[in-house]
Amino acid sequence: MFTALCIEIFDQSIRDYHVADDIHQSARNPYENASIEHLLYSKNWIDTVQWHLEDVIRNPAIDPVKALEMKRWIDRSNQERTDMVEYIDSYFLDKYKNIIPAPGAAINTESPAWAIDRLSILGLKIWHMREEATRADATEEHRQACSRKLEVLLEQQRDLSKAIEELLEDISKGRKYMKVYKQMKMYNDPSLNPVLYGQKTGQ
Repeated sequence: MFTALCIEIFDQSIRDYHVADDIHQSARNPYENASIEHLLYSKNWIDTVQWHLEDVIRNPAIDPVKALEMKRWIDRSNQERTDMVEYIDSYFLDKYKNIIPAPGAAINTESPAWAIDRLSILGLKIWHMREEATRADATEEHRQACSRKLEVLLEQQRDLSKAIEELLEDISKGRKYMKVYKQMKMYNDPSLNPVLYGQKTGQ
């Protein structure tokens, strides 16, 4: 199943990140550049770094200048994440390009890659909740509460995987069809963000 491959690669990326556990480290993607595996690993690496950036920026003692730098880093990361989702959707568009939708075929509420994006984030939630459920310096009450949450996350992972597999099957059989809208991030675009274009016009 495709989702089993996703989960395996996401887990590998998360494990690789936590060897050094450093937001400044570079990814060492082990997969061939043109492969879907390479895209999946890169996608999760971006998510993993951003997860830890979000932790750092919430430190109450963080220097305000440092926090602003982190916020801009997170903005860049969000754009990279969106770009990577679109690359993954391009893979599916090419894979199913010869499929003719059946009469009455429906469009899904989200593309396959945006569902896979949720599966990637879910992998991070599972990793970190498992850490909390086994934390030696936490109370037994904390560990038990996190163990219960972990079970819910694992159930969610199973359910989401099943839904993605069903979506891909529907697309391959022409029962559903893909339609991808390029995400138009406005806050990073100097021509769309009024704070940025206002600076240019002297407003």
